[in-house]
Amino acid sequence: MKTTLHTDITVRDICKGFIYNELEGKGLYGLDGKLVIQPEYQRHYIYNDGKHDVDVITSLLKGYPLGLIYFNVAGDKWEVLDGQQRITSFGRFVTGKFAIKDANGMEQYFSSLPKDQQDKILNTKLLIYECEGEETEIKDWFRTININGIKLEPQEILNAVYSGPFVTAAKAEFSNSQNSNMQKWKAYVKGDEKRQAILHVALQWVSKDTGNDKAIESYMAAHRYDTNINELKAYFNSVIEWVSGTFDTVEKEMCGLPWGEYYESYHQNAYSHSTLNDRVHELYGDACVKSRKGIFEFVLGGETHPELLEIRLFEDSTKRAVYQTQTQAAKAAGISNCPLCAMGHTNERIKIWDLKDMDADHVTAWSRGGSTDISNCQMLCKTHNRAKGNKC
Repeated sequence: MKTTLHTDITVRDICKGFIYNELEGKGLYGLDGKLVIQPEYQRHYIYNDGKHDVDVITSLLKGYPLGLIYFNVAGDKWEVLDGQQRITSFGRFVTGKFAIKDANGMEQYFSSLPKDQQDKILNTKLLIYECEGEETEIKDWFRTININGIKLEPQEILNAVYSGPFVTAAKAEFSNSQNSNMQKWKAYVKGDEKRQAILHVALQWVSKDTGNDKAIESYMAAHRYDTNINELKAYFNSVIEWVSGTFDTVEKEMCGLPWGEYYESYHQNAYSHSTLNDRVHELYGDACVKSRKGIFEFVLGGETHPELLEIRLFEDSTKRAVYQTQTQAAKAAGISNCPLCAMGHTNERIKIWDLKDMDADHVTAWSRGGSTDISNCQMLCKTHNRAKGNKC
């Protein structure tokens, strides 16, 4: 890949013809139309947080170096390969999109700065490397560079590697914070849409990815030049509609669960809607349930895996109290302090076990309504407790 260093391009030059789409969070053009600030492989603008964007302007005013910026040659234009966040920040400031605070704590927009400070910003020369090479070289370089910025998310890198009409359409649907469906989606999908989190999950679901992104990569490679995302949208919406139609309420613990996997496993099952939701509400009110996130897979799977709920265990103080009571009664009766040993016919029917050799057990199993408190606790020798399978 060929690189050429430019040291004569100023902030003023970059800001000529600067266009920023406030709704989509995109810096689009600069250098009087010659520079594409956000090509398809670039992430969304994420510096508009009142800190990173302000830091860029503060650096310009103090004469601090902004670091290297990389442009990619694309026909008769340049594309920003690295530096989009910094360029968009000073472009937005110069065009009056945000303010900084002066030494007195007063907000100042670019237009209200003293002329000498305006000139200092506009006349700052940038260190820009022009890169020219094959697409594979450019995309490989994009994977590796992360200069003075925020680390790329995996999906942002995948968008760069497989840029094309499919990614363009997918980002327009799943990375657009103005999408009217976003609020509903984010009840079940965790992450920032501008950092491609929603798109990543949608691709994960449709490709049946197991978490290593390999299936996502294969799917994006196969559909790279598709001009529509019909399959992706249809599958994602099918999962969301199934979840929202199955459960009456939206709980915070539902956000981020692997709903795509649940959909594949359970969406063809027939459920009593009222019974299922009554059970969810009951489990939410059960103090023994430690993992509320596990409730949904637990009820969908027919309540066959209580370990999903991480049922609260008996506290050590409860174990000691029950042990003492059982042991005193057993010694008085001349039998084992393990109730099941005492019912046997071996020498262990009169054995007094040490506390360290016993485990706490629910007298009435939790799955049958038994609570995790002292009234429902018994101490069993570890052999008998294991034989019961530690069932809840």
